[in-house]
Amino acid sequence: MAGNTLLFKSNYAVSSKIEPFYKGGKVQISHDEQYIFCTCGPKVNILQIDTGKIIHSIEQDDQEDITSFSLSPDDEVLVTASRALLLKQWDWKQEKCARSWRAIHNVPVASMTFDCTSTLLATGGCDGTIKLWDVVKQYCTHNLKGSSGVVHLVEFHPDISRLQLFSSSVDCGIRIWDLRTSKCICVLESHYSAVTALAFSPDGQTLISSGRDKICSVWDLKKKAVKRTVPVYEAVEGVVLLPGTSDYSQMGVKGEGLHFVTAGSKGVLRVWDSSSARCVFTQVLPDAPALKIEEGDLDPRSLMHLLPMPRSNRLATVTAEHNILIYQMPALTVQQQFVGYNDDVLDVKFLGKDDTHIVVATNSSQLKVFELATNSCQILYGHTDTILSIDVFRKGSMFASCAKDNSLRLWKMDLKSGHVRCVAQGSGHSNAVGSVACSRLKKAFLVSGSQDCTIKVWDLPDPLPDVGCEPVLMTARLTEKAHDKDVNSVTISPNDKLLASGSQDRTAKLWSLADMSLLGVFRGHSRGVWCVQFSPVDQVLATASADGSIKIWSIQDFSCLKTFEGHDASVLKIIFVSRGTQLVSSGSDGLVKLWTIKTNECVKTFDAHQDKVWALHGGSKDDLMVTGSADSTITLWKDVTEVELAEEQAKQEDQVLKQQELSNLLHEKKYLKALGIAISLDQPHTALRVIREIRQQEDGIQELEKTLLKLRQDQKASVLRYSVVWNTNSRSCLDAQAVLQVLLTHLSPEEILQYQGTRTHLEGLIPYTERHMQRIGRLLQASMFLDYMWQKIVNLDDDEMDTSPQSIFIIDKQPVEMTDNPVSRHQQEDEDEEEDLEDSEKTEELLDEDESVSTSKSARVNGMKPNGVNRVVDGGQVSSEESEDED
Repeated sequence: MAGNTLLFKSNYAVSSKIEPFYKGGKVQISHDEQYIFCTCGPKVNILQIDTGKIIHSIEQDDQEDITSFSLSPDDEVLVTASRALLLKQWDWKQEKCARSWRAIHNVPVASMTFDCTSTLLATGGCDGTIKLWDVVKQYCTHNLKGSSGVVHLVEFHPDISRLQLFSSSVDCGIRIWDLRTSKCICVLESHYSAVTALAFSPDGQTLISSGRDKICSVWDLKKKAVKRTVPVYEAVEGVVLLPGTSDYSQMGVKGEGLHFVTAGSKGVLRVWDSSSARCVFTQVLPDAPALKIEEGDLDPRSLMHLLPMPRSNRLATVTAEHNILIYQMPALTVQQQFVGYNDDVLDVKFLGKDDTHIVVATNSSQLKVFELATNSCQILYGHTDTILSIDVFRKGSMFASCAKDNSLRLWKMDLKSGHVRCVAQGSGHSNAVGSVACSRLKKAFLVSGSQDCTIKVWDLPDPLPDVGCEPVLMTARLTEKAHDKDVNSVTISPNDKLLASGSQDRTAKLWSLADMSLLGVFRGHSRGVWCVQFSPVDQVLATASADGSIKIWSIQDFSCLKTFEGHDASVLKIIFVSRGTQLVSSGSDGLVKLWTIKTNECVKTFDAHQDKVWALHGGSKDDLMVTGSADSTITLWKDVTEVELAEEQAKQEDQVLKQQELSNLLHEKKYLKALGIAISLDQPHTALRVIREIRQQEDGIQELEKTLLKLRQDQKASVLRYSVVWNTNSRSCLDAQAVLQVLLTHLSPEEILQYQGTRTHLEGLIPYTERHMQRIGRLLQASMFLDYMWQKIVNLDDDEMDTSPQSIFIIDKQPVEMTDNPVSRHQQEDEDEEEDLEDSEKTEELLDEDESVSTSKSARVNGMKPNGVNRVVDGGQVSSEESEDED
């Protein structure tokens, strides 16, 4: 935007996306601790830990869900198992499948692991069998039978010289297999529920197992007996031994015995002393109230996996909500946090001074604050039910949220550290709070709209507490029964004097914020109003409705000024952009549309979501936009209008320069370079001009052949494509056929078929080429006739020069006598003229337009008759064989 000139936006481009990359299942960290491997349906996504970006995605061709996978200890080989009963070995860095083979299991593979040499792969099936594979020599080495039910856990003993494999199935026992004899040498029985994890001591003599029966067992592998049973009072999903080389006094570790960390249903990490069976450390979670969990449901904060990262002295956990957290030991501070699956995204807003973060409300009780640079996420606890709406104060360091728990909360970000904490909360509604709005001029008050049909105005506490202090309570200053049905949306005018509300009762209303008096009602929508927005510059209000329309209203007389229709379903959110001259809308059809208000025109439609787009917000500098959808995807958009205009201008300037260069090259007879420029500009007409210039040379055929054969393969493909177009026109068909002759003569069929779309191009050439051949055939016949007539004219001229009398003209070897009857001569001339006209018209139909006209004119000028054989008699009069027959 130059100066004060307003530039209408014409296009947005996707800048980045936050997509679901983990929906449950196995998670594994590479041994160099740079990547996280996790399953997502038919894919294994590979997340780079430093950047938070998905750098590779390994996807099954058959789209079958991946049931298990394993990465080799050398980080080179990835093997996946799918429901199609196939094992696939991948070069994951190139995203290529190296080989695949049948798993031999009759049912899907439930677990797999590599040994420490990256040579042997063990797979545990749902059929109770375990198979071992040599991935180097590519054959099955063992088939171990004896387990009952699904084998959900397989682990090699870290000392490969023992050649032992440990497995567990639904019978809750731990089987030890001797790979030399392929027999089970022992079953360790202590658990009464599924065994979830195994951890070996550094010397390989001690094993710690965890289970969902709320105990951990410490085993002596020499005696094959349990040394100690540790009650942990929660279903344990993961166990990791603490290495004895570091100082873990901050985690309560004082002695030199074995200590291990457990993760389970309580959602906290705990450290245990294996010798005394005591818990020496319990992780403290941020303040999080008890959630409303129905019986049988899993607590979303419970931990499902615990993964060691020994090189960097870190731990990684995976929660039931598919969040991956990385902790730095020994303080167990959260270093990074990644959200694997967002569920439905219900609202999203930019946050931070320069829109560096976004805050997201999903179909859960936690808020998620993403740092856009790294995709790292903070999870904010506070609400006890699904959060429905968010709004941000100006300058972006504070925002408010409301939820189904009938409450709203005020949050503040520490701009230095980026940490967000709750500083105030308020409750008073009798039903879910569906919308919240923040004051615009100052951080003075909030407005909330609820499903109890009321609107409340809340004053912010003064002064606001600092981040980290206890949240203060807010009380409502005003309450008003606003609508007959749910209040879906509330918004505050830029001067903080007016309030607009939209409801499921199909109306929008305008209120005075001073005393909550009703100023007017906007009626016109045929279904509920989902969103209301004040224009930042004009005294108008925009509303979006479930009837698929957007309306602009005057706040002076409450009349409808404009209506925008284009969405096929409900319009859920709208925002003003371009200083209030344009609108952006999102709908249930998954589309985002850009509108120009003055012309009622939909400038652009963006299709980047697969489900309802509930969330839409514009950046503070009017150059960014973010959308969130029920497909669990958050999309960041960037205004590329100026970029496209600059590119278009540069492209035009470049084309002008190339056109000038092309003219110079043609003048200098540098045809190869000229043709290359014409192809780079993708201008078939210019390329045709170059071809014609070449053919007009004295050695045009040789020059054309030399030029075409020097072109690159992609340039030859372009010339072939152009020839198909040229061949459709009789004026340029000869140039097209000349090009085709060179290409078909000097290139092999295999080489030509490698060009993109060659088969289609050749099929397009055939009918027009046949038509040109027929036209040339007719032209050839006509030209032979002209040759014949010309020959006769020459002969007649010779006869006139010959003074000897000629009385006979031989036709078809029959002598015909001459006649000199003037009456019959004039009569025959009249008949011949009529025949001339008829035959000339027939000839014109057979000839090409220009050639036929010239031919017929030539025939008339010379007085030649196409039908019958003409002869010249005394006085230059014309007679025919037919007139003599009539006489």
